[in-house]
Amino acid sequence: MYAIFKDGGHQYSAQVGQRINLELREAAAGDELEFTEVLLISRESGVAVGQPNVEGAKVVVKVLGEVKGDKVVIRWFRRRKNSRRKNGHRQRYTQVEVVKIEG
Repeated sequence: MYAIFKDGGHQYSAQVGQRINLELREAAAGDELEFTEVLLISRESGVAVGQPNVEGAKVVVKVLGEVKGDKVVIRWFRRRKNSRRKNGHRQRYTQVEVVKIEG
């Protein structure tokens, strides 16, 4: 059983027990969150596609904590100008684990 839900302009595919990195949010480790914007859900009886959301479906997740993504290196370079600059960025995410999918 799996579901596709929407959160913060992104769509995520979820299965029970899976860990997902969501956009950073103010939530403590151990909190439970519910996502009711479920776009698609796979059941034993078949696949239900929402118009735009599936009625009565929700994804329940448990917050594990905050994690950082991979480092992205940004370089500026202008040839023959002796101009070089290097910068890095690591995006912060909230890591969650899918507890159950209802619907």
